[in-house]
Amino acid sequence: MTVEMKPGVGPVLPEPLIKPDDISTLKTPVDVHSTLNYVFEAITLTRHRLNGKVPLIGFSGAPWTLMCYMIEGGGSKTMSKAKHWLYKYPAESHTLLNILSVVVIDYLVGQASAGAQLLQVFESNAEYLGPDMFKKFALPYISSIAKTVKSKLKALNIDVPMTIFAKGAHYCIQDLSNSGYDIVGIDWTIDPSVARQAAGNKVTLQGNLDPCALYSSKENLPNLVKEMVSKFGKSRYIANLGHGIYPDMDPESVRIFVETVHSF
Repeated sequence: MTVEMKPGVGPVLPEPLIKPDDISTLKTPVDVHSTLNYVFEAITLTRHRLNGKVPLIGFSGAPWTLMCYMIEGGGSKTMSKAKHWLYKYPAESHTLLNILSVVVIDYLVGQASAGAQLLQVFESNAEYLGPDMFKKFALPYISSIAKTVKSKLKALNIDVPMTIFAKGAHYCIQDLSNSGYDIVGIDWTIDPSVARQAAGNKVTLQGNLDPCALYSSKENLPNLVKEMVSKFGKSRYIANLGHGIYPDMDPESVRIFVETVHSF
């Protein structure tokens, strides 16, 4: 599908999928290694240029989130068109999610083979699904991606950790912790102690400072960071924001965040 990146808007797909018959217009199977080889070349080049100073993270959107873009044609406040498919065309929805899973698996394996040292899968639209729909239309594919990617990488003698971040899926942290990933990212809407109780101690948690906390004063921001780290503890934990950083944030606040974590 054609994807346009529009400034101030984000990804736009000018010819979205309208009805299930439109799935037949998609090019499948996709030869990821020829179609996206420029990504893999960029990863290898970047890995060399980094010269071991910091690790290089690869990533992909997860099937349900990608499906939303393909049907909505871009971002949405409700994802009602995509959810319409889940309720009215469940079989065809699974067909599309399967197609996407295969491509995501090849894409992630290609990134790790090219030099990515950790792989993160973003189910950014998990918040639009409740527990039942998430377990039916998101979790099986998330789990399959982790299992298959790790199996394929093992055959290549490549071992990289994998992170799943399902924004708004605080209702499924226990399921996510059993989905085959090494790390579960959580957003800022859940208390860290509740997340740890749900996840248990077998996975690493990542998160979860409210990104808007970076708008706080330079004097108060360290207090917010210390409070977060205190709740998570130092075992099986990666400090991070609870979602992406916003364009208008002061880089100085990011420096304070990082240095506070290191000092604490």
